[in-house]
Amino acid sequence: MAQAAARVLIVEDTPTQAEVARALLRDLGHEIRLAETGADALEQGLGWQPDAILMDLELPDFSGFEAMRRLRAAGVEAAIIVVTAHGSVNHAVEAMREGAVDFIVKPFAKTRLTVTLQNALEKRALASELRAVKAQLNRDRFFGFIGASPTMQAVYRTIESVAASKANVFITGESGSGKELAADAVHRASPRRAKPFIALNCGAIPRDLLESEIFGHVKGAFTGATETRPGAARLADGGTLFLDEIGDMPIDMQVKLLRFVQTGTFQPVGASKAEKVDVRIVSATNRDPWAEVEAGRFREDLYYRLYVVPLELPPLRDRGDDVLLIARQFLGTFAREEGKRFRGFTREAEQALAGYSWPGNVRQLQNAIRNIAVLHDGERVERAMLPPMLLRSSRVPTPALSASPDPIAADAPPVMPEPGLAPAVLDSAAPQAAPSPEAPPEDPPRAPEAFLSLAEVEKRHILAALDATGQDVPRAAAMLGVNPSTIYRKLQSWRE
Repeated sequence: MAQAAARVLIVEDTPTQAEVARALLRDLGHEIRLAETGADALEQGLGWQPDAILMDLELPDFSGFEAMRRLRAAGVEAAIIVVTAHGSVNHAVEAMREGAVDFIVKPFAKTRLTVTLQNALEKRALASELRAVKAQLNRDRFFGFIGASPTMQAVYRTIESVAASKANVFITGESGSGKELAADAVHRASPRRAKPFIALNCGAIPRDLLESEIFGHVKGAFTGATETRPGAARLADGGTLFLDEIGDMPIDMQVKLLRFVQTGTFQPVGASKAEKVDVRIVSATNRDPWAEVEAGRFREDLYYRLYVVPLELPPLRDRGDDVLLIARQFLGTFAREEGKRFRGFTREAEQALAGYSWPGNVRQLQNAIRNIAVLHDGERVERAMLPPMLLRSSRVPTPALSASPDPIAADAPPVMPEPGLAPAVLDSAAPQAAPSPEAPPEDPPRAPEAFLSLAEVEKRHILAALDATGQDVPRAAAMLGVNPSTIYRKLQSWRE
């Protein structure tokens, strides 16, 4: 197997000895440089970054041992082979202690030198590969992510692969799984990292303001436009524009976004001419994007423009021990913020954390740990300190409207409204005694006033979905098949 060409630095203060070494290595095709002093060796080691160094121990300014110490301290990872006329066991041991990979004594034959150098270079290449593999396999941190599970390692590799490209990225995953964190990681790992990262939540902006938020507007373009304002597209020039919850974007706005994606040009609201920017677009949604296309809620041509590199984030319940890694990180952070003594979890608490399904994913876990840090204190978090939802043996299912004509039947699960909301009005009719099993009576006709209004049934159904998802509005909306903005409007109206 042919040895690849390498950079070899010969550190030797005797010119004849340096030329002998150079002549012996010339036929191997390596790039050779000479250094006559320890200082010169340091300068070339740092600036040239050789793959191997043949180091003489007797140098005019300081010893080869000292040169090795300084090179290692400076981060030079070259394979160092000590070459000296003073061969002894003590020298060999000291050379290895200072980081040398081998030791040869002058005078040396060509075969001895070439084989030693080849072995040193092969060891260095193997060590480099092992470090890279170990780093890939054992990473539990990646930009803002915390997690060492195989599913997250695959996410990290995808981000690294796509980062250097200009291709648009489409991130999917459940609400709270870290889609904005993934978009930020794509940006920070890319050549655009020094330019802006602009994030925009398409589901949180009123539809009549969305165009202005993305493309900006000029003064007087509409009522309230008292000054010219750049949009996210202009602000992200040279960097990355992250469009979160893009599935909530109205169809008419999707047409304008498609033109922007195709041409890189846009026209601010009220402007008379177009502008051009260099922007990479990363999109995200907690829905199935192709299902949205089939349902007619998302343009197919825009889908193909944005869905170039898909990146799917796994839910927290599929990430194994990552739950505990993230929980410990959050606990340390919130304990410092709240001035608490927490240093970890008891075994029982960790089992409860690992056994919960986390429908709200990392965001829900973050809120749960913050709740613990605010309300409790101690050396370790005990199981009794966990929020009640983590201790339930089973979660409350969402009731189906068709399951019973009476939405408050005795076997229906209780609905826990969001804090601050008025509780659902309960039917005031007295409960009926259980019928005798010997003579079951016929169901009496239901009085008209026993029926709830459709508005009340809708309210109960929405609140039940929110309770089942840990008050996660986007996830509840997905369960109910409505837009999150619909639920936000309902909640606001119930508060008024």
